[in-house]
Amino acid sequence: MINNTLEKRIITKEQLAKDLPRIKKILSVSLARSASEIAEAQRLRYKVFCEEMGAGSINAIGLDIDGFDQFCDHLLVRDVETQQVIGTYRILSPKMSNEAGGYYSAGEFDISRLDHLLCSTVEVGRACVHQDYRSGGTITMLWTGLAKYMLTHNYEYMIGCASVPMADGGHAAATLYHVLKDEYLSPQEYRVFAHNPLPIESLNRNLQVTCPPLIKGYLRLGAYICGAPAWDPYFNTADMLVMLPLSRINPRYAAHFLK
Repeated sequence: MINNTLEKRIITKEQLAKDLPRIKKILSVSLARSASEIAEAQRLRYKVFCEEMGAGSINAIGLDIDGFDQFCDHLLVRDVETQQVIGTYRILSPKMSNEAGGYYSAGEFDISRLDHLLCSTVEVGRACVHQDYRSGGTITMLWTGLAKYMLTHNYEYMIGCASVPMADGGHAAATLYHVLKDEYLSPQEYRVFAHNPLPIESLNRNLQVTCPPLIKGYLRLGAYICGAPAWDPYFNTADMLVMLPLSRINPRYAAHFLK
């Protein structure tokens, strides 16, 4: 399902100097409009998730594909000079989630407490950025595109699974949740429950850990963590469901993303 309502946006040098002073590359954000553009996103995902992180399954075609892709809109960030896709996000709308059989996150969590919000909720996932473009500007472009998408369609909420690597067996993920829950845990009415919960109580929760940039960014924007993490055996990650109501976006960022 390709949505054509989000027009391609190219940042000029003047805008770049004003909005993203640390980024030297000129970037553009758009929605994929063809199967070949979706394949570009899937190729980047494969490079990051499979080749770089060792997650998922190696395949001959070099694409990260799952059953939700055909129902999603795919945001692409390109380097304008090279036209290479260097960042991607996929977005599952309420209408298309019905056709897909539900949200991806429902496979990891009981999200029934959010049922009354799902008609105005988009789910995001498979976020990744090329290793040469991780200074912050690329994910900012993705968030700008996502915000415009939500405003265009009058969606009020964003949910998605935010991942923490489990190369250490889950200790870092358990520590991170322990550190974040007091300040960022959602109200009870938005709470979700993992189908395959990370055994937090049996893990070390007192390590020195660094919050992954994507999770840190969500929390700075105003997102909630909606419950304890689930273990995703396919990617070997601990996933926390995050939820961001547009009404909670930090005013410091709202002027940029919601303009």
